[in-house]
Amino acid sequence: MGGWIQYSLSPTVGAWASQHFYWQWKYSMDDAFLKTRAYPYIHDAATFLENITRLKDGVRKLPLSSSPEFNDNSIKAWFLEWTNFDLSLAKFLFKAAAEVSQANGKEAERKHWLTVLSQLPEYEINETGFTIAPGSNLTSSHRHMSQYMAIYPLDLLDANKEKDKTVIDNSLKRIEEMGTRAWCGYSFSWMASLYARAYQADKAVKQLEIFASNFCSANSFHLNGDQKGGQYSGFTYRPFTLEGNFAFAQGLQELLVQSRNGYIQVFPAVPQSWANVSFKDLRTEGAFLVSAAKENGVPAKVKIYAEKGGLLRVKLPFKTYVAKDVPAGSVKMGDDGIAEIKLKPKQTVTFENGYE
Repeated sequence: MGGWIQYSLSPTVGAWASQHFYWQWKYSMDDAFLKTRAYPYIHDAATFLENITRLKDGVRKLPLSSSPEFNDNSIKAWFLEWTNFDLSLAKFLFKAAAEVSQANGKEAERKHWLTVLSQLPEYEINETGFTIAPGSNLTSSHRHMSQYMAIYPLDLLDANKEKDKTVIDNSLKRIEEMGTRAWCGYSFSWMASLYARAYQADKAVKQLEIFASNFCSANSFHLNGDQKGGQYSGFTYRPFTLEGNFAFAQGLQELLVQSRNGYIQVFPAVPQSWANVSFKDLRTEGAFLVSAAKENGVPAKVKIYAEKGGLLRVKLPFKTYVAKDVPAGSVKMGDDGIAEIKLKPKQTVTFENGYE
């Protein structure tokens, strides 16, 4: 295979691909897909990664590690210690393997994958947030957000937790300090999701605006380089790729509704300037279809349809609410501000702002 082999043939690419199998299951809750597609792929990817890593003094190590497009195709692109890119993917993979094993009734496998997960080292973090790898800080503008995978798309960190928030905020500050001169179009659309996960709505929207205005042709195709003469990036070429457009769509959805750590959050990162916003049937983990409306600057209503049923945990965009279409008292509010209710398949619950 041609190209830059440390990225094209990275041993953790299977882990990143596993996330798509995992998401397909979590967003659909399709048991047949879990058993015939998601579980087999994730299990085999985890088995592979376990077999190519080695234990030393109780810590699991990858023989060679890399971080996409960092140091390009040179010998310096290789690291003898885990990069945060590879480590984040390994942590995600073994965590997902444990979850799909449990869902398949394979308790021994679940325990095994959790043991392997516990053997991985901690992330390499300093005052600048996530580094590239031990002893390697981000010291210049870089187009690939690979070292920030744990923030997004892997969602291993949660901005609602103080420790995680510090790492996220420091990481984003470091990215800003290095500037965007070495970014490509997809860098901006990916950055929108990173900002959305940090609840920095205005900055997220700015990234989407830059992407749409400077990195797309008249027909909306992503051209990767800055089409306005290098206003934001030193890349001004015109290669057509798809990932930037897909990341743009995802970044927009991340402003409106997010799935994380077993709960849904509605309107997590909508700018105050967006006084009137509504969306219909955006799918979340748990196979829930969410619709919501913000009117005259105030969130008014959230409607959730449970395609497969199950426990709905949702962080609403208002402090008090009236729950409709469900029996009185069926919604429980936790100390963490997350509302919980068990829904049957094809059941709907509507939350309206209590305006108190």
